[in-house]
Amino acid sequence: MFDRFSSDDGDDRTDDYEAARERMVRTVADRVDDDRVLEALRTVPRHEFVPPDRRSDAYQDRPLPIGDGQTISAPHMVAIMADRLELEPGADVLEIGTGCGYHAAVTAELVGAEGVYSVEYGADLAEQARDRLTETGYGDVSIRVGDGREGWTEHAPYDAAYFTCATPELPDPVVEQVRSGGRLLAPIGTGFQRLVMVEKREDGSLERSEHGGVRFVRMRGE
Repeated sequence: MFDRFSSDDGDDRTDDYEAARERMVRTVADRVDDDRVLEALRTVPRHEFVPPDRRSDAYQDRPLPIGDGQTISAPHMVAIMADRLELEPGADVLEIGTGCGYHAAVTAELVGAEGVYSVEYGADLAEQARDRLTETGYGDVSIRVGDGREGWTEHAPYDAAYFTCATPELPDPVVEQVRSGGRLLAPIGTGFQRLVMVEKREDGSLERSEHGGVRFVRMRGE
């Protein structure tokens, strides 16, 4: 069990947070093949991305509410998704569902912040995420407010795309914005959800694989 910390903003809990973050990394390590993903989790200060009254739980391996009916995903799920996508430095990545910005920060550690483009439906969440990302050193992550089903055409094509919210099916615009040879990863389903990987072949056809049951908040705007 992780230590519980004071959530007072004025308290300096750096050493406590670092120790808890390291324990979190050890907890999820057996689910991940790429050591770079573990190093990203080790680097990004997850407690900075959760509400102050939730910081004592920041490094527990479970989702937490972040407001507006949304959650920050459990660390193991962020790690699994990053690992499945096999993200390389310099890649351009589309994220659907910025939320608090934590998943974008982990992705930024893998590809570079300037290569992360995130779409958030809620204007307030998007603004808060921009502030957090800037304060934690990931200010080059690009965020726009809009319907994630439309993707972000301006910066396409992407090497990879992923959803932090569940969708009945992958929206065609997002699929089209991923280059041939790229990957898409999303929780698919309205009730029971599966984590689905789609690899886009050079001829434009799609190869689909499933990677277990998951539970995410549903994409908004539907």
